[in-house]
Amino acid sequence: MEGEDRYAVVATTRPETIMGDTAMCINPNDPKNQWLKGKRVIVPLVGRVIPVIEDEYVDIEFGTGCLKVTPAHDVNDYMLGDKHNLESIDIFNDDGTLSPAAGLYVGMDRFDVRRQIEKDLDEAGLLEKVEAYTNKVGCSERTGVPIEPKLSMQWFLSMQHFADIALPPVMNDEIRFFPSKYKVTYKNWLENIKDWCISRQLWWGHRIPAYYLPGGGFVVAETPEEALRMAIEQTGNTSLSMADLRQDEDALDTWFSSWLWPISLFQGINNPGNEEIKYYYPTSCLVTGPDIIFFWVARMIMAGYEYMGTYPFRDVYFTGIVRDKLGRKMSKSLGNSPDPLELIDRFGADGVRMGMLLSAPAGNDILFDDALCQQGAAFCNKIWNAFRLVKGWQVADIEQPKANAKTIAWFEAKLKAEYAEIEDLFSKYRLSEALMTAYKLFTDEFSAWYLEIIKPAYQAPIDRPTYEATLRFFETLMKILHPFMPFITEELYQHIAERNEGESIMTATLHLDPLTEQEKNLIGQYEEAKQIISGIRAVRNAKNIAQKEALKLEVVTSDPEGRNITHCPALGAVITKMANLDGISYVQQKGDSASSFLIGTTEYAVPLGNLIDTEAELQKMQAEVTRLEGFLNGIKKKLSNEKFVANAPAQVVELERKKQADAETKIAALKENIAALQH
Repeated sequence: MEGEDRYAVVATTRPETIMGDTAMCINPNDPKNQWLKGKRVIVPLVGRVIPVIEDEYVDIEFGTGCLKVTPAHDVNDYMLGDKHNLESIDIFNDDGTLSPAAGLYVGMDRFDVRRQIEKDLDEAGLLEKVEAYTNKVGCSERTGVPIEPKLSMQWFLSMQHFADIALPPVMNDEIRFFPSKYKVTYKNWLENIKDWCISRQLWWGHRIPAYYLPGGGFVVAETPEEALRMAIEQTGNTSLSMADLRQDEDALDTWFSSWLWPISLFQGINNPGNEEIKYYYPTSCLVTGPDIIFFWVARMIMAGYEYMGTYPFRDVYFTGIVRDKLGRKMSKSLGNSPDPLELIDRFGADGVRMGMLLSAPAGNDILFDDALCQQGAAFCNKIWNAFRLVKGWQVADIEQPKANAKTIAWFEAKLKAEYAEIEDLFSKYRLSEALMTAYKLFTDEFSAWYLEIIKPAYQAPIDRPTYEATLRFFETLMKILHPFMPFITEELYQHIAERNEGESIMTATLHLDPLTEQEKNLIGQYEEAKQIISGIRAVRNAKNIAQKEALKLEVVTSDPEGRNITHCPALGAVITKMANLDGISYVQQKGDSASSFLIGTTEYAVPLGNLIDTEAELQKMQAEVTRLEGFLNGIKKKLSNEKFVANAPAQVVELERKKQADAETKIAALKENIAALQH
């Protein structure tokens, strides 16, 4: 302490920088260091008297709560020094030795000083203690040498103006971010903008256009000739020549040229207003990573409004970071980054693309897994096999079955509905969801339902109108899938029909009309029909009835013609074919041996007759009744507990009551079926 027989203990991991200390800092809320407020202290060995400053930046719990401040050799200390108007003393030469400004150890290497100053402090009685401490130290990625923070002269660009013009367009969605959550990141950065250090000490790059004068000072100019003219005007020395000026040796920050990319790509800086810049600027969408929102995206927006008067792009789509299935970022050091060429050899290019796209929701990290590529490869095989199946049919000029005509109309409507959904997802840049919709359209609707419904009997021909409609649907599906799977879709597009030379699916257009109300109703009817077919198939599986056994279907209704049932009679032929029925009848009451199921409010029943082992079925149902009754008793016991009902959350009690009601309904239905079988 200056003028007192007391001292403050400072802990430091960088004793070699003591010679550059210009203040000691304490937290104003630290009770143990209140006595230091307003005091001045003496730097050990150096003898420099420095002030005690107060700032909440200091961590009360770390060390003694006293921080030595070296503005020239620590980024955070520099900010403290700037805030409190402290002197900065640069004690290092560029080669890591101490400069004359240090006053001590001049010419010694920084690490030699670190060892020597410890000894000198100890001998002077100024060393409290030494402890081993693990510290995070930045090192050069080329040499591994610890980086020494050092104050230096740099060129800065004032950024407040640019932040002011670039923030509103994103906030009011003149420029749209996908996903929009990154608007918050963008807003935080621009509202806390700092001046941009644009100079770099690199061998290559755009050179700083600043020229130093022989008598001190500088000029900034676009060309050397302009710099010379400005230098003569500034100094009044008409005898100056270019040899007298020294251009700054630093290069511009890489991002300084990158922020002009949308403009400079089309010579918009050197040749403003040319045909290319007028045609291509602004563009529609920028695809990039969220880690460079500030470095690149924000700065391109700034440059666009500053130099072109409008935005450089309408939308910004942020991809995620590719990680492995454990969530680790892919890197060479971890060895968890797959070789794309090897993946293509294993799964095909389209399989790999699909695997990446399925795992890439907009803006979220991509958890990559080979299994997704396997799914993509399997999908390619399914597409190829479906095409082989269709192309393998014999075509004949025969009458078109009613089921086929109706199914063609249904799939036409389904294509329109799903394509509208895909287009909407594209507009929102939800690419993985668009792919999943297209994937399900092909696998579920086209392959599992449409092809199965219109497929001719074994070795029988297919009618020409159905075959031609199927090829037309296949071509439409290839156009929908092409952005995701360009190779297989191009190949099949060339095989579906004769093409002109140079004709490609890449340049083919696709337009589907909006859905009509009639088509919406047809889709609804087919959805009901699919549920009925699934219900019949579930009965087959539950009762172990072979697919070759034809079944009957009873529709329980008060109308003997079934006119109040939405699927009937139009889709009766479809249901009959897909469920292997030999008839559909409309009854007011189901038969005693029938197994029933509900679709909406309509009950459907499948008479079983001699198709099942009655004794085995009775045993199975009685066992299920016993299991459900045990479950029901447990629920009733819980609900009869007054403490549980009084203290448990209302939704929990309600859930238990729902379980009770469901169990009672199932038990009643099973007992009814048991009685029918026994009868």
